[in-house]
Amino acid sequence: MNMNQIHNVYFIGIGGIGMSALARHFKTLGKNVCGYDKTPTTLTSELIESGIAIHFEDDINQIPKDFYTENTLVVVTPAVPVTHSEWNYFIERGFEIKKRAEVLGIITKDTFCFAVAGTHGKTTTSSILAHILYETGADVTSFLGGIVENYNSNLVGNGKTVTVVEADEFDRSFLHLHPNLACITSMDADHLDIYGDKAHIEASFVEFADKIDEKSNLFIAKGLPLNGMTVAVNEDADYKAINIRIENSNYVFDVQTPSETIQNIQFGLPGKHNLMNAIMALAMAKSFGSPTEGIVKALLSFRGVKRRFSYQIKTENLVYIDDYAHHPTEINAVHQAVSELYPDKKVLAIFQPHLFSRTRDFADDFAKSLSAFDDVILLDIYPARELPMEGISSEFLMQKMTNPNKKIVSKENLIKEILNSDANIFVTIGAGDIGELVDDVKEALHEKI
Repeated sequence: MNMNQIHNVYFIGIGGIGMSALARHFKTLGKNVCGYDKTPTTLTSELIESGIAIHFEDDINQIPKDFYTENTLVVVTPAVPVTHSEWNYFIERGFEIKKRAEVLGIITKDTFCFAVAGTHGKTTTSSILAHILYETGADVTSFLGGIVENYNSNLVGNGKTVTVVEADEFDRSFLHLHPNLACITSMDADHLDIYGDKAHIEASFVEFADKIDEKSNLFIAKGLPLNGMTVAVNEDADYKAINIRIENSNYVFDVQTPSETIQNIQFGLPGKHNLMNAIMALAMAKSFGSPTEGIVKALLSFRGVKRRFSYQIKTENLVYIDDYAHHPTEINAVHQAVSELYPDKKVLAIFQPHLFSRTRDFADDFAKSLSAFDDVILLDIYPARELPMEGISSEFLMQKMTNPNKKIVSKENLIKEILNSDANIFVTIGAGDIGELVDDVKEALHEKI
């Protein structure tokens, strides 16, 4: 498919974080971009403000009449059901239809492509890497799975020769990519509705890793069963962070690489998992040839990713943090960071489980990770692409939790419950529509202050 011959790009599921980055990219190229999504969100509002037409009803009559077969590309997200009438309209008429990952593969094929893979950490790692490359003058475009605070966008740069992409393991999407340099941050069991078991998801990561012929161009978190350049924090590795301390709420540390020791690096995101993400991005940038001084400067100026340990309120007596965590490992990382920063404060975690299948598959691990917080509020499960499963609910999850300070609350009553809490630290957690509640929670807590 020749992208130069494409005039129109129609997105089914345009409000998804990965889809919206592609929509922004095609808009900057001068393509005619529009699309459908199920629900209005802050992200769809931003796209509309940029001049992209979006509608929220599955209605073929709202497809623009000038979107003709010979010059129109249709991009569809895996979350859209096969019964979707607009999707079927395009199928029946022979339109060029691609999944998001296929389009990313086409866009990046003729570029020097950085691919960041892992069940956890890929959004933050790819965002840090994108910031480093952009700040050090690389001719880069980065397609990211989160809104980077420095740019208020999930599309960073407008380069032609270098790309940064998240290599998404869901639906084996990352196998469409053609990376020149890649990393794998983690390989935990997830997406078992797709893979069935941990062995199959690990086999998929091995297949992705095999796309890199020269293993000096593959960076792996130490401990993963793969061949590549190892990255670690306070462990022996090809790239390792040492002499770690906290000064003025920043990590300060040294990094030993195969060729040098870089001293007194400063990085502002809390949590050892984020420190690991920073080292991974540094290793990839160093391998590419980015200047050391520029890398260090970019790490200091990186402000984070929205919904990744994102401070909403930060005062001496009250803190509100929002995080996208939707897997037990990620929730543990949030708890570690909060505990490190606020060891003597009472923490209320508000969690919205994401997917019935994930709640079922990891119920015991979710219960253990959530029970570590002082108080816990559970919202109902966010179904996303799934139908309800008998016996799988937030009540089912709550019964497994050992912490007695727990309750299930409706979204309508959430603000009232938060205001009645005597906690000092509030954390909203989840990958569903809990992110749409953040502004309301923030406003209510500001009034409480």
